[in-house]
Amino acid sequence: MPAYKAPLRDFDFVLNELIKVQDIIPGLPGYEEATQDIFTSYLEAAAQFCESELAPLNRQADEEGCQFDPSTKAVTTPPGFKEAYKQYCELGFPALDCDPAYGGQGMPKSLAFPIMEMQCSSNVAWSMYPGLSHGAYAAIHAHGTEAQKASYLPRLVDGSWTGTMCLTEPHCGTDLGLLKTRAEPKADGSYRITGTKIFISAGEHDMSDNIIHLVLARLPDAPKDVKGISLFIVPKFLADGSRNTVACGSLEHKMGIKANATAVINLDEAQGWLIGEANKGLACMFTMMNAARLGCGMQGLGIGEASFQGALAYARERLQMRALTGAKCPDKPADPIIVHPDVRRMLLTQKAYTEAGRALTALLALQLDIEDKHPDAAQRQDAADLVALLTPVAKAFMTDNGFEAANMGMQVFGGHGFIREWGMEQLVRDCRISQIYEGTNGIQAIDLLGRKVLLDQGQKLRKFTKQIHQFCQANEGNDKLAEYIAPLSRLMKDVGEVTMGIGMASLQNKDEAGAAATDYLRLIGHLTYAWLWARMAEVAHASLGKGDDAFYQAKIATGRFYMAKLFPEVHTLLARIKGGAAPLMSLDEEHFAF
Repeated sequence: MPAYKAPLRDFDFVLNELIKVQDIIPGLPGYEEATQDIFTSYLEAAAQFCESELAPLNRQADEEGCQFDPSTKAVTTPPGFKEAYKQYCELGFPALDCDPAYGGQGMPKSLAFPIMEMQCSSNVAWSMYPGLSHGAYAAIHAHGTEAQKASYLPRLVDGSWTGTMCLTEPHCGTDLGLLKTRAEPKADGSYRITGTKIFISAGEHDMSDNIIHLVLARLPDAPKDVKGISLFIVPKFLADGSRNTVACGSLEHKMGIKANATAVINLDEAQGWLIGEANKGLACMFTMMNAARLGCGMQGLGIGEASFQGALAYARERLQMRALTGAKCPDKPADPIIVHPDVRRMLLTQKAYTEAGRALTALLALQLDIEDKHPDAAQRQDAADLVALLTPVAKAFMTDNGFEAANMGMQVFGGHGFIREWGMEQLVRDCRISQIYEGTNGIQAIDLLGRKVLLDQGQKLRKFTKQIHQFCQANEGNDKLAEYIAPLSRLMKDVGEVTMGIGMASLQNKDEAGAAATDYLRLIGHLTYAWLWARMAEVAHASLGKGDDAFYQAKIATGRFYMAKLFPEVHTLLARIKGGAAPLMSLDEEHFAF
């Protein structure tokens, strides 16, 4: 497995030079102590933990996976996982961005997000245990009663308890309206919950003292569709220490993330407590789901970074053939493969997608902090709208690009990439699920186009594109950014026209929106990345001559590669969108057969 090194220099660039968190974060109420020194110390500590503790566990944990004992229903995580989690808790990381009222440290998301990326790069299967716990914390913090918060949050915050979210059932994945798990009210105010949930990440394990399941279920008199779903807290162990009747039935045999316990969870009149209002559980669960979708995007980003690091190290060392323009290392029997244009194409694709993704996550983290803490209601709303618009883009675009980056990393290794011991094929397998769970990327595309753009007549989109338009106007005469400004301006016009076209066509035939959605999301992804690359290039050009010129020159060159080689995909996307629904829907179902 290639050694992982946290990209601390790039974190510093994105946070302090591009997004400029220190101009905003310490001025938000509650974040006064989140100074540059605090950011630096936490990021360095997290880098040390991920490089020295998590990364060395990754490949062997994939080989061994989690072990399920059918007689006791217990799950054992791979060697080292439990010890690493204990150290993680001792370092205080579970409490990082949690409420101080429950033992949290009250740090901003702008600090938590890069730490999450490091975990995903170094050991994505391990990272899911604390990641899901944080999602359970967020849902209870947002929707729980004061008694529920007092009972559960302190232990989720200190890491002694972990959490899950239990949505999917054997017959019910994306369409939660089909959900069958039932909840019977009891005289003491609790509920007896019966049903089976599948694909429950971190559903059973030996890393914590208790597991708090957040379970979607139906009350007896609930409406049949998604309006009749409620959310319940179902702990593995009850307050008196007795075992609840919720248990692991088996573990799934998976393509990747084998060291995360993906469980079938059986609930047999398990005792649970309603969280939030009856029949309003889906809204409560979306607090957790939206965080999980950003976490999925972070998985694509993190694995893309890990694959890039492995591929780059290998390309510098592997000797094969001579450069087309003549020997670059005449003292060696062949040149390192990094001299070959096609290898550079793959490495630069990895690098360009990863660095733009890092900028996007930093932008979104800052917006989450503003939404949470800013005293001005209008700024909070603007931040919330931007996060809502770009969350499906972050989830789908970043995981699609992360999977492409992982595949390219394996390709750089040639035949060795196909061999398990090198660790590159594991990254491909681990990344693939990120495009599927927490709402498939096709669902993200429908969410973006249908709910986030068309439903509000493009209000959120216009707020976002206004920022890009203002940037383009401000740099209209900047020759150093001309390669960005002209294509961005053209794409802004194209996005406006194609959005209007989809909206008008879908009034007559809703399949038009469904047919356009995936290409439309990728189009908005490229619009976002091109804008971020233009901003990064602006900073890099302004910083030349002030030290660290090699870093800034690399930024400029990578941005140019993105605009020349990756951004032109937008022309194909526009053509496909304009092709409409007819090519997809005109074939009769029976004609699919052969």
